Amino acid sequence: MALPTDRRYTAEHEWVLVDGDTATVGITDYAAEKLGDVVFVDLPAVGSETAEGSVVGEIESTKSVGELFAPVSGEVLEVNDAVVSAPELVNSDPFGSGWLIRVRVADASRLEDLLDAAAYAALIGESA
Repeated sequence: MALPTDRRYTAEHEWVLVDGDTATVGITDYAAEKLGDVVFVDLPAVGSETAEGSVVGEIESTKSVGELFAPVSGEVLEVNDAVVSAPELVNSDPFGSGWLIRVRVADASRLEDLLDAAAYAALIGESA
């Protein structure tokens, strides 16, 4: 598994790609693989506030239901309607078209607390 090095990661298996004050959030391919075939995604409403570490959605697969945690606090700017319509994108392209939400980051300094690709790879027992 090749982890993109242009983003940060959480111990809950989300990734965060920052562009200015906007963070695009998704789950890692490791998480998608562990979940199995994703069949349903429940995402927060645009305009809602996220609190770092809080549950903001659910991802349901043929094997289980997983929670989506907010890696940062902020305002939900956009949800990926393509994933809602075609949840299998989470499995087929978790780091690309399978992204889940975009959030306006409330405190950019909190991003430094997230894992880089090497630290996340170590967490899941993979080589970066």
